[in-house]
Amino acid sequence: MRAAVLHEIGQDKLEVHDDVEAVGFGPGKVRIRVRATGLCHSDVSAMSGVLPQPAPFVPGHEGAGEIVDLGDGVTGLSEGQRVLLCWLPACGVCPACKRGQTQLCLAGFMNAGTPNFKRPGGDVFGFAGTGTFAEEVVVDAGCAVPIPDDVPFDIAALIGCGVTTGLGAAINTAKVEAGSSVAVIGCGGVGISAIQGAKLQGAAQIVAVDPVESRREAALRFGATEAVAPDALGDAKQRITAGEGFDYVFEVVGKSATARTAYETTRRGGTLCVVGAGALDDHLQLSMFELFFDEKRILPSMYGGGDVLRSYERAIALWRAGRIDLESLITHRVPLSGINEALEQMRTGAALRTCIEI
Repeated sequence: MRAAVLHEIGQDKLEVHDDVEAVGFGPGKVRIRVRATGLCHSDVSAMSGVLPQPAPFVPGHEGAGEIVDLGDGVTGLSEGQRVLLCWLPACGVCPACKRGQTQLCLAGFMNAGTPNFKRPGGDVFGFAGTGTFAEEVVVDAGCAVPIPDDVPFDIAALIGCGVTTGLGAAINTAKVEAGSSVAVIGCGGVGISAIQGAKLQGAAQIVAVDPVESRREAALRFGATEAVAPDALGDAKQRITAGEGFDYVFEVVGKSATARTAYETTRRGGTLCVVGAGALDDHLQLSMFELFFDEKRILPSMYGGGDVLRSYERAIALWRAGRIDLESLITHRVPLSGINEALEQMRTGAALRTCIEI
């Protein structure tokens, strides 16, 4: 089968091979024919080494498709069933799951160290234990989440990561209050979803911050009340909040520099929500005095900060009701053979989300 492979960490292009085999099928596993997958910034971060991932590997974790085979012991699923892939399934028995913090379950991360594929030259891993830039993938049954027939594969793929992450940051983690002021730094697919979440929660002002003009224009269509370049954020803070700072600021870039800017843009007693996935060695510096004196809440948000299965259902319900726009998040479409074109669209900021149709 075909799959896009990164051979060494640090390479900026993928190679599409037709001699890749999905491995690991057996009890408790399902084989999925991938139909659509989104390119998420986390895939690029894993390619560059910002996020730890053994190589060679097949990127991709935001996907949807059809079950083609079931391993022994799998219940509640059937061949031909339409599913989205959950890259962080809950085991249900660890301390985090028992506390109701299923997004912090580590069981899914254990899969990242087990090869999902192989080629004649050896083993190949799947990013985040999945690897959806492939025609087929074998995953734990818990990773296959059934979707209704009226949800297209491309929409389901986005719900599998970016939409759930952004909406959840605003709704689950920050719990944006009606009438509040919000700034979102970084307006790709996740940032736009955070904007939609803040709008759903009733925020009065939502300022989108991004260096790319097309993304700022898009943010306005998705619910931002204003969109500015990073160097104009200070002026927006002064005009909208009289210099006090925003009630909620979302950092959706994953860098300490933008997190520091987000902290400084948050009002005293306000909430900084860190959504971007950054590097292990990129440290955010805060003084002990400002932590105490400003009393700003710093809330990281992992995969939307809530039960992902409930978050999927909520996203589908909101999409059906026309409360969120998911179709317009997909600004570009390419076949698997055009994966490097999709990477360029991501790096330049030309795309909110590129759908790879497989």
